[in-house]
Amino acid sequence: MLNMLAAVFLAATVAPAHEPATSDALIIAHRGASAYLPEHTFEAYLLAYGQGADFIEPDLVLTADGHLIALHDLTLEATTNVAEVFPDRAREDGRYYAIDFRLEEIQRLRVSERIEADSGQARYPKRWPPGLGEFRIVTFDDLIVWLAELNRTTGRRVGLYPETKFPAFHAKSGQDIADALLQVLLRYDLPKPSMPIFIQSFEPAPLERIRRDHGDRFSLIQLIGSNDWQMNDVDYGSMVTPAGLQQVAAYADGIGPPLSALLEIDASGRPLPSPLFRSARDMNLAIHPFTFRREGLSEGQSLESLLDLFLHKLNVDGLFTDHPDVAVERRGLGHSD
Repeated sequence: MLNMLAAVFLAATVAPAHEPATSDALIIAHRGASAYLPEHTFEAYLLAYGQGADFIEPDLVLTADGHLIALHDLTLEATTNVAEVFPDRAREDGRYYAIDFRLEEIQRLRVSERIEADSGQARYPKRWPPGLGEFRIVTFDDLIVWLAELNRTTGRRVGLYPETKFPAFHAKSGQDIADALLQVLLRYDLPKPSMPIFIQSFEPAPLERIRRDHGDRFSLIQLIGSNDWQMNDVDYGSMVTPAGLQQVAAYADGIGPPLSALLEIDASGRPLPSPLFRSARDMNLAIHPFTFRREGLSEGQSLESLLDLFLHKLNVDGLFTDHPDVAVERRGLGHSD
């Protein structure tokens, strides 16, 4: 879907409601500057900060002893050497679940560039070499402390954009990941002007509960997946209808859809804002699409053109990218000195 759209927009003009001279969209560092260094490591977060990202995005899961750690998957084998350190700790399905390990054990693992389970090869071969370096898993507490100090010393106000990963899975394991996240944020008196916060989730239930219990204290983003992903029991097909978005607007400040969901092609082959885009705009929902990266584009396409389309034609409110430096540069197009 993305490649088809990209091939069209590179040769066409999108017709938005208006075309601003520049963009003030938020640049969200997807798992840090993950195009350059292994995802969800301090090094990737630090690089994203230096590249000018407005928000650092940590995906969060829980350990057996209730600590929030930055990890995209429920399992550890795709991005760590867990099978070497704990060869006898896999479940019957052969997977190593983070929730089965204490924090002390997690901290013994070495993080690597993501590999594919079936081939054992890097998912993105042109990125950081798998196995190179001494990267470690980051706790959410440590990330907050680190970011607060860096904001203090630089005078910047870079925020955090945590995602509660698989709340229903954690609940079945006796853990409440949304509550764990809130406890940490409240302990550090977040959000605050020096460190804004967005909370995101693919599952509505935790976001609805946060809105009910904490009012407007937290900015909430409903992520939109695909029913084909079979990641939970949410019906995303219904969610993206006007009626579904109306329900989302009752508890969330915005949506995080796949970027391909925001465009459609008319009879003449011209790309236009999709019904989802138009409905979200009508309901004053912020639009933060994911994920902008160089991989997955066809020959002749470019990340720069993709960013230009969404930043300066569609005028999205923010975007998730593995390349914060490129997004920051493209966002600045049209600024006058």
